[in-house]
Amino acid sequence: MTAATPPNPGTNLDPWYSHYAARTAGLSVSEVRALFAVASRPEVVSLAGGMPNVSALPQELVETAVMRTVRDQGPVALQYGSGQGTPRLREQILDVMSLEGIHASVDDVVVTTGSQHALELVSKLFLDPGDVVIAEGPSYVTAMVVFRSFQAEVAHVAMDEHGLIPESLRETIANLKRAGKRLKFLYTIPSFQNPMGVTLSWQRRMEVLEIARANDILVIEDNPYGLLYFDQAPPHAMRSLEEDGVVYLGTFSKTLAPGLRVGWALAPHAIREKLILANEAAVLSPSSFAQIVISEYLASADWRGQIDVFRSSYKERRDAMLTALKEHLPGLHWTVPNGGFYVWLTMPGHLDSKAMLPRAVKELVAYTPGTAFFADGGGRNAMRLSFCYPTPEFIREGVRRLATVINGELSLLNEFSQTGPLSIQTEERQGVLPPNVG
Repeated sequence: MTAATPPNPGTNLDPWYSHYAARTAGLSVSEVRALFAVASRPEVVSLAGGMPNVSALPQELVETAVMRTVRDQGPVALQYGSGQGTPRLREQILDVMSLEGIHASVDDVVVTTGSQHALELVSKLFLDPGDVVIAEGPSYVTAMVVFRSFQAEVAHVAMDEHGLIPESLRETIANLKRAGKRLKFLYTIPSFQNPMGVTLSWQRRMEVLEIARANDILVIEDNPYGLLYFDQAPPHAMRSLEEDGVVYLGTFSKTLAPGLRVGWALAPHAIREKLILANEAAVLSPSSFAQIVISEYLASADWRGQIDVFRSSYKERRDAMLTALKEHLPGLHWTVPNGGFYVWLTMPGHLDSKAMLPRAVKELVAYTPGTAFFADGGGRNAMRLSFCYPTPEFIREGVRRLATVINGELSLLNEFSQTGPLSIQTEERQGVLPPNVG
């Protein structure tokens, strides 16, 4: 008896293929998510995923917060809550945001199930099919998945070592307007950007806001890494300069733990009201238990000191990666982040990081190809390297393995450039990796 062919979601082999809404065409497996199955193998050094180093968080701090929640507020923590979030946590969120120059009303904070959920709610409120979101190029991969799920287009703006380039933003807006496109908002990660690790300068922050105001474009400021600086703090948040034209997204995933799934949006009053309604429609209310646990943690623990611990841990890992890159790949170019989780590595233009990935996995190292972070297929000769999770020793070994792959590719290309056209069957085409990887 022959086993039935399993359904393949999103293809004609899926029996429900013709029933899906048109917007589901934008739902596809990201290259980052597809990597986890391979990168999670214990023998593989993963420089791919952006998982926080939660082992740097003392377990007793969380245990104390959980026990106090159960003991003192159990019936409330296990009950439905407000669609806006608990008042106590929203007050504490104001204290967190004040570290980045933000002064706001507790009424304008909406707690969400992680900042990713906040981004999804904002997109749901603003995006119609055919609308355009302007985003840095490269940009956060899952944000682009969200935008495409609402049938929006993504237009990229060029970046350099100082972040988004204002003149490129002006040109992009002008070109889109000439083409008759509907521009809804600018999505930006100004501090320690994912995936490049660069930070938008203070002067550019002011200029970007001026451009957005002049063109009636809302700014979505996503700031998961802003408190995780190494040598000096980044400029104050863009929201500190502009209240009515900026929606600020924050999260406890990077400064506490992602498993708690608590983030927030700080929005102008009218948008806030819509966000609460959208939040209630999506999840009814964010987890009361997780919110109260975080409130207890913020009230009883030295959370500022713990952020310093995270900074030290990530700085040590950043330094290990930069030292290893200088040792093993001195001819290449990479960004030097002053915080966050990521280094952006650029190779010679004739190399393809996506095609190289199967060879890298054979060498027991994983990274995220640059193409994952562009909506238009760009970034083929680049890759994101994450230093947040592996130990410094594993980072150094991972970069050594990666250098073996890259230098091998360069040697092959040099050899074939002297002997004739290059025609190499990659392991990907030969089926070594699952089809979703890369």
